[in-house]
Amino acid sequence: MRMLGHARLLGQETDWTFYCALGQPGALDDQARSLGARIVCSPVPIGRKAAFARALRAEIATGRYDVVHAHHDLVSGLYMLATIGQPVGLRLIHTHNADEIVLTPSSLKQALLREPLRRIGLALADRILSNSHHTLDTYLGGRARREGRDIVHYYGLDPAPFRDIHVDRTAFRRALGLADDALILLFGGRLVPEKNPVFAVDVLAALRAREPRAVLVYAGAGSEEAAIVPRAAALGVADSVRLLGWRGDLPYVMAHADWFILPRPEHPMEGFGLAVVEAQLAGLRMLLSRGIPDDPLLPTASYRRLALAEDAKAWADAAMALLNEPAPSREAALAALARSPFDMDTALAHLNQLHTA
Repeated sequence: MRMLGHARLLGQETDWTFYCALGQPGALDDQARSLGARIVCSPVPIGRKAAFARALRAEIATGRYDVVHAHHDLVSGLYMLATIGQPVGLRLIHTHNADEIVLTPSSLKQALLREPLRRIGLALADRILSNSHHTLDTYLGGRARREGRDIVHYYGLDPAPFRDIHVDRTAFRRALGLADDALILLFGGRLVPEKNPVFAVDVLAALRAREPRAVLVYAGAGSEEAAIVPRAAALGVADSVRLLGWRGDLPYVMAHADWFILPRPEHPMEGFGLAVVEAQLAGLRMLLSRGIPDDPLLPTASYRRLALAEDAKAWADAAMALLNEPAPSREAALAALARSPFDMDTALAHLNQLHTA
């Protein structure tokens, strides 16, 4: 959607159709249509894989598309099967994470389907795209990269929400019932096991032993929310934790924090970590696990990368070390973004290039 909006902003003509596997309206449908895109919802749930593929094949035959750009990681092999015999000019698979999830609740079926779906995708796709080097190599499953066919394509990130933020640290803290001089450790993202949000509570407890002004703010929601509150109570830091839920103004929240923490488990690694780039644009010091790849780090990044095997005290020590260094510059980060592959013009130009034979 960012790329579509930017293309229209630049006056580029686009003819994009979004084929939605969920088969129901989405939050961005109206925005997509206003930008000239077409929305097609699958008439068949993706759980009925054969029927889903037949329905997609019928749409491809009717629409006579020049490019099929599948974003469903390993499951994209199913989409490629639907293109067989169709007059599609270019078939792309775009992988966005290294979790290698197959859509079935059965662990046995996941294990059985994972490699066949990978092989189908590698055999039928004209290009394999990924959002990081790690994600690409994970999808290739040990196979050597093919020149011009296996490509890292980074997300384009709009810097506008970070440029002109009015920062009022006191007002922000008072709105959350925090002390005016509170130092905010921010966890921004889904509160799910693969992000390891509960570990941030342990880090807070260790951090408060060194810096009593430290507090922990969560901007996000998910299944682990229920585990955060009792863990905070058990460690005696419940009064220093705030759960904000999903926020549509995450750049604003980030700009009022002091640290950003992402203690993702190290296996599997994060695909890319868009929030890591955003945290840099907001001027945050970052505490990252070894489950975060290097790709989203700008040259201006202020961070420490730690193993999860190191205890929370080591993470707290790293936070204090970062706090004693000069604060990272938002202006320098924005300038670095403009020179990076995440620049909107650069990313759109690369995407347009990938959509040509």
